[in-house]
Amino acid sequence: MAPGNPGRLIRSLAALALLAAAVLPAAVELAGPAPFAAISPLSGATTDRAAPPRSALAQVQARLRAVGAAPTVDIRRTGDPANRITLVLLGDGYTAAQQDLFSRQADQAWRALMDIEPFRTYQGFFNIRRVEVVSPTPGIAEADNKGRRPGTPLGMHFWCEGTARLLCADEAATARLAGEGSGPQYLIALANSSEYGGAGGTGVTTLAGGSPDAGRIIQHEIGHTVGDLGDEYDSAPNDADYPNLSNQGEDVMRRDHLKWWRWLGAQSPDGGGTVGAYRSANGVYRPTADSVMRTLGGSYNLPSREAILEQIYRRVDPVDSAEPTPGEVTGRPRLTVHPLPLAGGRSLQVDWKVDGRPLQPQSPDHTWYDPTALPLLPGQRVTVTATVRDTTDWVRDEAFRDQRMTRVVSWVLTG
Repeated sequence: MAPGNPGRLIRSLAALALLAAAVLPAAVELAGPAPFAAISPLSGATTDRAAPPRSALAQVQARLRAVGAAPTVDIRRTGDPANRITLVLLGDGYTAAQQDLFSRQADQAWRALMDIEPFRTYQGFFNIRRVEVVSPTPGIAEADNKGRRPGTPLGMHFWCEGTARLLCADEAATARLAGEGSGPQYLIALANSSEYGGAGGTGVTTLAGGSPDAGRIIQHEIGHTVGDLGDEYDSAPNDADYPNLSNQGEDVMRRDHLKWWRWLGAQSPDGGGTVGAYRSANGVYRPTADSVMRTLGGSYNLPSREAILEQIYRRVDPVDSAEPTPGEVTGRPRLTVHPLPLAGGRSLQVDWKVDGRPLQPQSPDHTWYDPTALPLLPGQRVTVTATVRDTTDWVRDEAFRDQRMTRVVSWVLTG
């Protein structure tokens, strides 16, 4: 069933009622799509990338953001928001005197997210923005209010849909207070509460900012929101319409090239064995014995990492900019590309060619080429290309790598 389908949502909510009986705690969530603005490809690229259509919810939220936004602070900026995913952190139930508390809890939340792969390596693909929403009273609605509207700016409350640990927010109010962004963004709402709970996969990811498990909760919930991942615990709904869940066992996946068939037999990143097809009590198969989508504090398994990276690359381009403007070039200027940065000593691969023939890199990071030494005859035209490619072994879908994770920039020089 497609993301956002009401039947899928109902099954997710039904499963949440069973979470309290689970042996290991797992964060609670709603299933559904998150809104994103589209990014246009850089001028001069040879790879054509169609922007995904905006949902009706995203269009409404964009209009709401145009008025009434709260004060914001850019607490981490890695690049132009037009080619970054901005994590927008808002607080609910924090009074004017508690804004420092919200700031500390917001910092703890996004840092916890950037402490887990693949977000750690790809943290340069994200900007972080804090929105200072002042509540007239401290705290949020923690008790079952039987449908009464909470009195805080974001309307955050536990007992959403009758489930104690399901923490919901007013998505329209949250979008309006977040303000319009110039690129794709995820809205993350922190409640001024020490209770355990959260939600992910909807237009607003939520967590209790004061919970001792807040860092682990956001790691789990963002898996829903960014990667469209499903829950892998035994009491989750038996809905396999997620990249990390399957109704088919290992033999059928390998035979028919289904789901995570490319990863079968690969070593799990948490050292817990190999990727296979592990059957949960609900009858649905998961890729590994355990993961952060099954038990808080774990790691994303390899199929889930790939799913997250694919969603990220659907929203950002691997190249920020190029100089001079790709296309016809006058003279022999230095040619430069600016790939998005990776952390941990990694970088996107850059290969240079002239008329299809490889060129020796002239810079340590391979980001520029000086064509002054090219032996061109008067009137001779050559094409110099820079191919920027993410070669990470966390992606095994080579067709996706070619389409979304590879960018070719071309210049035409005349002798």
